[in-house]
Amino acid sequence: MGIPMESTSEKRADLNETQDVEATTGRSKHKTTVFEAVVHLFKGSVGAGLFAMGDCFKNGGLFGSTILMPIIAVICVHCEQMLITGSMLAVERNKSATFYDYPDTIEKCFEAGPKPFRRLAKIMKFIVEMFLCITQFGFCSIYFVFITENMHQILQSYGIDISMSMTMLICLLPAMIPSLMTNLKYISPVSAFASFALLFGLVATLSLAFLDGPMPSITERHYFTFGPELSLFFGTALFSFEGIALILPIRNSMKDPKKFNQRFGVLNISMLIITLLFVFTGFVSYTKWGEGVEGSITLNLDADDKLSQAVKIAAALGVFFGYPIQFFVMMKIIWPPLKQNMAAAQKRPITVQVMFRFIMVLLTFGVALLVPQLHLFISLIGALCSTSLAFLFPVFIDFVVRAQTPKGLGTWVYLKNMVIMIIALLGIITGTYESIHQIVKAFYED
Repeated sequence: MGIPMESTSEKRADLNETQDVEATTGRSKHKTTVFEAVVHLFKGSVGAGLFAMGDCFKNGGLFGSTILMPIIAVICVHCEQMLITGSMLAVERNKSATFYDYPDTIEKCFEAGPKPFRRLAKIMKFIVEMFLCITQFGFCSIYFVFITENMHQILQSYGIDISMSMTMLICLLPAMIPSLMTNLKYISPVSAFASFALLFGLVATLSLAFLDGPMPSITERHYFTFGPELSLFFGTALFSFEGIALILPIRNSMKDPKKFNQRFGVLNISMLIITLLFVFTGFVSYTKWGEGVEGSITLNLDADDKLSQAVKIAAALGVFFGYPIQFFVMMKIIWPPLKQNMAAAQKRPITVQVMFRFIMVLLTFGVALLVPQLHLFISLIGALCSTSLAFLFPVFIDFVVRAQTPKGLGTWVYLKNMVIMIIALLGIITGTYESIHQIVKAFYED
């Protein structure tokens, strides 16, 4: 109570910096090199969405997806650059601060903007935190579905005929234990193994796709799609690219932060590599399995083949060990304000936090249990939350920042931002509607 607002904000920013960098790197004080920053950004941006690229290309068409994915990547990078610019200006105006994360950046930019926007500062910060939380919650639930579907196939291949729900229940306890730990240093070592397992799973899956007979002709596949399928493509693509919450912490952790957002800096190089990997994976997966491609391409592998089973296990383990990290990021957003407003949490913070973590793990499990199909859930989270975080809010920041300087909002900038905003709104509305429609339809079919 009595603490100046700026002091509280600075402490919160420092806490976010420490925890975000730890979540990404496993270390809090080490200043990262350019190569390390590229690795961290790659690791933070590539997850279960990579294995959904086959379904993404099925919805967007072989050529349509190949064209649209780089365009989406360019818009994502441009919006991330706008976020960085807004954060740097916010730090410059507050000399006592050294770093602002995404929610703090949008709050500070609106506070310094034109008078009509200043009253929206707290609301915008709350909305961004809420969307970040929903996104991380969705990631955790999707991880449960991904792990369960792969393990269910393996169990069935050995004659263990149990339901998908029971398989998910078996996976709950191993995921629960590390998620109850309140100190990241005990769970961060699994991050490196998770990244290795994911990449091994991808390389092995694509290798098996090439080795399992000749690839079908691309003439057998749809080149372009329109309507509902394109909406699902947009949601899956944004889900896969969405890593904007990592941008500011990784930049701030570097020895030379300027090298992060240069023309040939960490951001552009990393996104180029990630985009090429996504396009290659999607193109090969859809060409190989066509309309039968699953929400995770590992599910298309022969369940009775021993090597395929090993690949499924590796991919499932990669996602499984990524769950506690994603869960930690979600708790970082939810727990501090909850602790501040709960008397019991202030008296017994560890006990209450462990109990709350237990409840949140059960909630992610419950949502995963209700969602009938992995690819539709990915598309829903991507359309609703990832699009807002990656496209919509950075445009708001840019509008407010440029409105503070005379002639800062020129015709070209205005038109460019409006185009991005229209694309974002169309993606949010159509993608969310179509995803929910398909989920409801699949629920009744099941």
